[in-house]
Amino acid sequence: MSDRTRALTEGAVAAALSLVLSNLKLFALPQGGSVTLEMAPLLAFALLRGPRAGIAAGTLSGLLQLFFGGYVVHPLQALLDYPVAFGAVGLAGIFRGDGLPRQIAGLLLGGGARLLCHVLSGVVFFASFAPQGTNVWLYSLSYNGTFLAPSLILSGAAAIPLARRLAGKVGQAASPR
Repeated sequence: MSDRTRALTEGAVAAALSLVLSNLKLFALPQGGSVTLEMAPLLAFALLRGPRAGIAAGTLSGLLQLFFGGYVVHPLQALLDYPVAFGAVGLAGIFRGDGLPRQIAGLLLGGGARLLCHVLSGVVFFASFAPQGTNVWLYSLSYNGTFLAPSLILSGAAAIPLARRLAGKVGQAASPR
């Protein structure tokens, strides 16, 4: 199997696993958002294959989540909260390579980019949920951070060892036998 075919297969598996894990909620917030491990396969894949492949797998995952039960109030909100937000997780791949500090930086970049997408969506499309007199930016940041911060910590704790384990397997699979 060529490396390109293997990468496409791995990306599809990461997106599918992300969809499955999105339905295993550890905690759910009342207006949407939940603590899950849905980012773990996407982060591991991005750290293994880089940003381009990571963004593609994340975008696919976001589209799958949108099609299988996404909450939509506006077409732009749907794009921002699903394919763009999950595609942004793939930015973790910018820090592809060995070294725990690089991997943590990748997790922070991917998770932070996803948070930015959700905060922007919250400000533009869900400002009415903010209590009267509350700064809508702070409200959206705190609301979205409430589920994304623990999700990123849990997903990162799973993604880093997974990426390290898979890195050895990818290297073995690519070598001639």
